[in-house]
Amino acid sequence: MRKGILTMTAAAAALALGLTACGGESGQTSTTSSASAQQPQQSQKPGKIGVILPDSKSSARWETADRKYLEEAFKAAGVEYDIQNAQNDKTAFQTIADQMITNGATVLMIVNLDSGTGKTVIDKARSQGVATIDYDRLTLGGGAAYYVSFDNTKVGQLQGEGLVKCLADKKAAKPIVAYLNGSPTDNNATLFKNGYDGVLKPKFDSGEYVKGPDQSVPDWDNAQAGTIFEQMLTKEPKIAGVLAANDGLGNAAITVLKKNNLNGKVPVTGQDATVQGLQNILAGDQCMTVYKAVKKEADAAAKLAVALAKGEKPQASGSVKDPETGQDVPSELLEPQAVYADSVKDVVADGYVTKEELCAGDFAKKCTEAGIQ
Repeated sequence: MRKGILTMTAAAAALALGLTACGGESGQTSTTSSASAQQPQQSQKPGKIGVILPDSKSSARWETADRKYLEEAFKAAGVEYDIQNAQNDKTAFQTIADQMITNGATVLMIVNLDSGTGKTVIDKARSQGVATIDYDRLTLGGGAAYYVSFDNTKVGQLQGEGLVKCLADKKAAKPIVAYLNGSPTDNNATLFKNGYDGVLKPKFDSGEYVKGPDQSVPDWDNAQAGTIFEQMLTKEPKIAGVLAANDGLGNAAITVLKKNNLNGKVPVTGQDATVQGLQNILAGDQCMTVYKAVKKEADAAAKLAVALAKGEKPQASGSVKDPETGQDVPSELLEPQAVYADSVKDVVADGYVTKEELCAGDFAKKCTEAGIQ
């Protein structure tokens, strides 16, 4: 596998191991109890950690990767935890947070649905003496104690560079490029767009590329993305490239392109290295995705959460300025990786997806051709 994917960042390395806890449930809520073995000279057991994931539709990663890796880290540390998914319901998000605090959470880690809802939850937690961590998405104006994510502007930059590469491979002349941006309420979507705009805007300004339709997709909803892109293609049938902010939106565009016999002819980007996205790359329908080693992100966040649960004050390796308050939020930012057809095998080798799920059915031959072991 590639060195870039294998190398652990300092932020995600060496999670301090504690007593191993009992296994959690596999449904939408996972809770374990801390180990019952005695620890001599320990005045009190660690506090409880609550985690709220955003949904399971915008990206498969939340349930297939983040939940799994966070559970593994918490079990290894021997701490009590509760992981729930708000399923894109803002009311449920706040209710879950209230229940976690009532049930004794001393640390709350959230992936906000929007900054307003996230801030309400963080404010409530702070008033109850509960430490807070923004996971993956920064809550603007929220004032969380820590923020753990990837370099999201770099994610967008990789997407923009990927589309440029794929258009060059197609020898496209003055291609019309359409944007399918992420949710307007997600600060990450803004950062992604800043990244790919930084690559593509100079090409629009010079006349090398033509700026096509540019629209955000509410709540990262894939069904809405399909409708939006179909309208884009009807209005501008000569779209030659699609900057899709993640694999789900990319697949929505690809589905429309297939109906018009344009799949494989119009490069489409993505993000998250989902099984579907990687299969689209192997099929030649998606030109690239961005792999974010979620285990590293989950381990970095869990390391902070466990330290907080033990009453410690951990140090972050850097900081991010909240654009609303101007305050620096202690942060851990990890490095994303661009993935093309020749590097899909590296994502499998890294253990993020399995050969069995990726190479099922008609994809078995394509996986062999791609060198996937």
